[in-house]
Amino acid sequence: MATIPITKRGAEKLRTELHDLKTVQRPWVINAISEARAQGDLSENAEYDAAKDRQGFIEGRIQEIESKLSAAQIIDPTEVDAGGRVVFGATVELEDDETGAKVKYQIVGEDEADLKHGLVNVSSPVARAMIGKEEGDAVVVFTPGGEKHYEIIAVSYI
Repeated sequence: MATIPITKRGAEKLRTELHDLKTVQRPWVINAISEARAQGDLSENAEYDAAKDRQGFIEGRIQEIESKLSAAQIIDPTEVDAGGRVVFGATVELEDDETGAKVKYQIVGEDEADLKHGLVNVSSPVARAMIGKEEGDAVVVFTPGGEKHYEIIAVSYI
């Protein structure tokens, strides 16, 4: 299995979710199944069906997180020394050539991406266009809405 890049913060978030699933969600759903089973006829018991569905989701999510963490290459952006180049974990400030609007993005793994918080997936068009570039370089991003032209204003590793 190939390694999956993830920031230190993203790995900790997955570990927290995994802990919650194993120590809170799993025991809760086991209890809910027991209570529903005690009510009698399981063929027409909606609570039992819902609890079993929830159990399936929880067990699937536990397996998914454990798999991702075992294949993870955890990167601490503060320890990256890329000589000012844009790499995984870097925080990049861009200026739109057309409007002059400034945006700031951090390049993160798939599970961490959240555009509202400025976290872009490493495989997104924006991140792919920035990787390897330096401060002052021009960036062309091909989006469904057309080409966007940016200039890299700053690159930091925070």
